[in-house]
Amino acid sequence: MSESGPRWLTDSEQDAWYAWRRMFPLVNAEIARDLTQNSGLSEADYDVLSVLGSTDGHRLRISALAELMQWSRSRLSHQLTRMEQRGIVRREEVAGDGRGAEVVLTPFGVDTIMTAAPLHVESVRRHLIDALTPEQLRTFAEVGELLRERMGVTRKPRTPR
Repeated sequence: MSESGPRWLTDSEQDAWYAWRRMFPLVNAEIARDLTQNSGLSEADYDVLSVLGSTDGHRLRISALAELMQWSRSRLSHQLTRMEQRGIVRREEVAGDGRGAEVVLTPFGVDTIMTAAPLHVESVRRHLIDALTPEQLRTFAEVGELLRERMGVTRKPRTPR
């Protein structure tokens, strides 16, 4: 806030803010509903599975996964426990590093993400992608990347020190 008071939003800024506040939960709720109905997975399950599914060996250090997902270690630990109980992931000690652990997709976890991904992509297309023009999609992606970079969030796991 400046000495002269707050910088209130202009009408067009207010329209953009309102659109974001309404769009995100509506689109997300539709996609999450489809995900649960189609595959029995929660958003959190799918988030973990999709990240691990895109890594070499379907494994990642737990600390790197938490950072990449912007989750607390505690939240991730609870999520991993639920997924371990269903046989989707397992935790493994890192050989030669007593302080590190990795999370690994089990064969059942690989099958689960391979089955869920096409259905999830179709839902994303139906509720978001196909509603926008190619130009709108480019703008949407540019805005998302700009904000991600501005907030210092990485798209790839950092290598362990």
